[in-house]
Amino acid sequence: MNKPIIAAFSSILIILFVFLFLVLNNPGILMQNKVKSADYDKDNTLEIFSWWTAGGEAEGLSELYRLYSQSNPGVEIINATIVGGAGTNAQAVLNTRMEGNRPPDSFQVHAGPEFIKSWVKQGLLEPVTFLYEENGWMDKFSPDIIERVSYEGEIYAVPLNIHRGNLVWFNSSIFRKYKIPLPETPKEFINTMELLAENGITPLALGDKNIWPAVRLLENILIVNLGGDGYNGLWTGTTRWNSENIESVLREFLEILKYTNSDHSALTWDEAVQYVIDGKSAMISIGDFAEGYFRAEGLTLEEDFGWFPYPGSLGVFSMFSDTFALPKDVEHRENALQWLRLLGSQEGQDAFNPIKGSISPRMDSDIRYYDVYLKSAYKSYSTDRIVGSFVHGAAIDAEWEEQITEITRNLMIDSDTLKALQLLQSAADEHLE
Repeated sequence: MNKPIIAAFSSILIILFVFLFLVLNNPGILMQNKVKSADYDKDNTLEIFSWWTAGGEAEGLSELYRLYSQSNPGVEIINATIVGGAGTNAQAVLNTRMEGNRPPDSFQVHAGPEFIKSWVKQGLLEPVTFLYEENGWMDKFSPDIIERVSYEGEIYAVPLNIHRGNLVWFNSSIFRKYKIPLPETPKEFINTMELLAENGITPLALGDKNIWPAVRLLENILIVNLGGDGYNGLWTGTTRWNSENIESVLREFLEILKYTNSDHSALTWDEAVQYVIDGKSAMISIGDFAEGYFRAEGLTLEEDFGWFPYPGSLGVFSMFSDTFALPKDVEHRENALQWLRLLGSQEGQDAFNPIKGSISPRMDSDIRYYDVYLKSAYKSYSTDRIVGSFVHGAAIDAEWEEQITEITRNLMIDSDTLKALQLLQSAADEHLE
């Protein structure tokens, strides 16, 4: 074989290797290509951009599409989903599209500072206050939720749900077999994990391939140790990061990681939930979107799986909300408005949320459609101390969140709590100037 042919063959192998590497490390890239090749300029389409691909969330999204198609039978829906929980992969793709002036007709985004700074203040969105006025939504949605999607007197998104993050889900069969009472304090939680470990069961499932589920765990420990007011103080400067209290939090975080599965960095959040379903692990600390996944896999609440507030956080509700926004100058604006009207309606919310594993931000939802867990979430949301989840954009902007995420990633590698404290305080100082 002559040298030119060998060189060409080698180049093909290199390209193939790079392609496979990208796909294996970001499966959403295939969906990204599919979206880009879609017939975007068709006159009667609706392109919806989201990261809902796992069990429960995908079924909930499909139900919304079904309802939309009933009322808009001539509209072709382009389901532009990107694999990756919490939008970790989707965010980069969306940024590229928005910068290239090729926005989807509507896209999923977390309510709060992440949304306001990344999209609203950049002037990339059209206000949708008029939808609230024409549909009588102003007194239907929780004022707290409306505030989280508002800026300078205008509302910029339609909230679809409210999630709770400070929870633990467990395999009921394992808890029954070992007669394990539900832990209520951090000490009882450690004792529970010790008991499970002694019986050869991985106590706590973790799937932090996208890192945020580990940061979610850290957030829960912060809430327990600081309380609602102290936790909120992290984002205003009244609570110092560089303190003995936070150092204790970081040490507790590292201690709890010892009870997780050794392959946690190779798993996504839903794969970790599957470990609990399969009995490979007994528990997982993650938001209530996990309930949608459990039910999508055919499990029955209380009989097959259960939940409890993260031990020590009872009385605090760590909230976040998925919303949908309207980019400026979209190709199919009227179709997008019809989509947003559906999302804001009682019908749309009560169809979606019981499937997704979330509660509705509307105060007039029909609670009969919601299961025993979701009924408890409604009660907690009305009585508990509400705090915004920083992991899911409800407390801080994306840049600060990414800094904390990277510091957490390095802490998990080097266990250097003093360095982490200094970096966390520096990040806070930078954003609180």
